[in-house]
Amino acid sequence: MTTLSSPSVAIVILNYNGKLLLQKFLPSVIQSTYVNKKIIVADNASTDDSVTYLKQQHPTIQIITLSKNYGFSKGYNEALKQIQADYYILLNSDIEVQPQWVEPLIQLMEKDNTIAACQPKILSYNQPNTFEYAGACGGWIDKLGYPFARGRVINVCEEDKGQYDTTTTVFWASGAALCIRAAVYHQLGGLDEYFFAHQEEIDLCWRIQLAGYSVACCPLSIVYHVGGGTMPYNDKRKALLNHRNNLIMLYKNMPCITKLWLIPFRISLDGAYAIISFFKGDSIYTASVFKAHVGFLNWLFFHQQKSVFPKKRFRVYKGVFRGSMVWCFFIKKKKYFSEIVKEVSNDK
Repeated sequence: MTTLSSPSVAIVILNYNGKLLLQKFLPSVIQSTYVNKKIIVADNASTDDSVTYLKQQHPTIQIITLSKNYGFSKGYNEALKQIQADYYILLNSDIEVQPQWVEPLIQLMEKDNTIAACQPKILSYNQPNTFEYAGACGGWIDKLGYPFARGRVINVCEEDKGQYDTTTTVFWASGAALCIRAAVYHQLGGLDEYFFAHQEEIDLCWRIQLAGYSVACCPLSIVYHVGGGTMPYNDKRKALLNHRNNLIMLYKNMPCITKLWLIPFRISLDGAYAIISFFKGDSIYTASVFKAHVGFLNWLFFHQQKSVFPKKRFRVYKGVFRGSMVWCFFIKKKKYFSEIVKEVSNDK
């Protein structure tokens, strides 16, 4: 049973022009049964009447008003500088939660102080029996740096049949519903603000592991995510940020000897797929990939100092597939996580 002596939890929702989402989903968050919590909306300089709505309809909700739209990464960094709590839960505004969703997350992390971050099971709001794209039941990464998740590979989201209901360590936890120790968040410098949005949580979870902590998924906690609330999944800027940020993340966190071959190989591989996409008629995606590569080179030569790098270099990772997820998916036609990781060794 949760009491006032339980660890303090700040549920922080980053908002930008999301009045309709707040109207629809904030009431479920308010119904959360965890006692020692506070709910905070950090507003990224919205131009709609989100703030007015909150003040009128939910006067007990704390509001942090940011001076401009800082994006996901800096928006959270700026907001969390102003929030005191034992744990932060970074929660997307397009998520519906169950009343007792917080308790399992905190209980898991209180039992094991090596776990620095975790996520709930994330199901689709529109298809509640299906895993949702952004994190599903915990994130993994393959040897080439491509992320996927228990329950979601590329664009295939599995039906939830309880197949991933075991609490386990993973490589990354979704930024859509990320529970993290506040002290560790600040110790590691928070989210990389250069990323703006997309894959910043994977980068943070990688740095968490390099610092000697672990990341977990706790399926006893369940949330329902609409997805695409910030950018639609087929948005060209989303594709640009995903490809650019993934390369930056690899450069920052991979050992020198690995990134010397991996980065050029990944650029070649991404470029080849972009060319194939062009001949299939998707010229917008092709342009986004090449812009992402230019963006990575621009960061590499001119803007590295704007990023936060790992402070330690422990190399005990969990949730790493030592093969190629892309090869399994496109060539071997293995569409489900369980098919891909059957032969995985998790001791990289």
